[in-house]
Amino acid sequence: MARSIPSLRLADVFEAGRAALMAQYGVRLQAHQQRAMAAITACRSGALGALDWRCVDCTGSRETLRSCGHRSCPACQNHSTTAWLERQRAKLLPVDYFMITFTLPAGLRPLAHAQPRAVYAALFKAAAGTVKGFGAHQLKAELGQCAVLHTHNRRLDLHPHVHVVVPGGGIDAARRQWRKVQGRYLFNEFALARVFRAKLLRALHEAGVSIPVGLPPRWVVDCRSVGSGEPALEYLSRYLYRGVIRERDLVDYDDSAGTVTFRSTARRKSFPLY
Repeated sequence: MARSIPSLRLADVFEAGRAALMAQYGVRLQAHQQRAMAAITACRSGALGALDWRCVDCTGSRETLRSCGHRSCPACQNHSTTAWLERQRAKLLPVDYFMITFTLPAGLRPLAHAQPRAVYAALFKAAAGTVKGFGAHQLKAELGQCAVLHTHNRRLDLHPHVHVVVPGGGIDAARRQWRKVQGRYLFNEFALARVFRAKLLRALHEAGVSIPVGLPPRWVVDCRSVGSGEPALEYLSRYLYRGVIRERDLVDYDDSAGTVTFRSTARRKSFPLY
């Protein structure tokens, strides 16, 4: 029998469906997935204990249940998101910014599911190396970078990509001066994609990851101006400290069928960042 709960929590879904999930998919669940599920289920349930708050000036007291602090827990990470955004804002320079997005091609996405640590490390290494190389050769300067990994798209499909926010300029160490980008153009996207492809395949090979055959010769890299940079950071911060599915998108859990109904967002071709 289906049950409609006005404020369905992820912990409710995990608790109700844990036995069936483990029976069918237990051998396929990775350790970090099981740790996340256990932490979210225990969060503010009393299983982790409680804090007893007492006022030193009166007899008032209040007890709060301890939270899990897991980065995927929807109840725990608002403070972390706010703190990260404030740190990045403090680093912003009075220049225009650009966001370069490096997308893992479809042929490599199964590897990201099977070997996430190795694949995502290689993805970051290749993206950062590509930006650094283009800054050194084309701008003759060292660019600052802020890179954030997104593992899914708005439809919640596995779609790993790294967003790299860079200022429109960098330091020329030899001349000890600032080199500024002119206009709203940074680097050629097709050239970025070619170099990124070579660097990622080399990084995966060095990590011992078996690369499948038949990968497309042309990959996708997006490079766009994002104005002051703050809107781009705000966009990235929404996905930085949370799981893939937001609790407000949970619609229904069906006990008998063991199915969850949730909302997702249709893919948009572009989004405003300034």
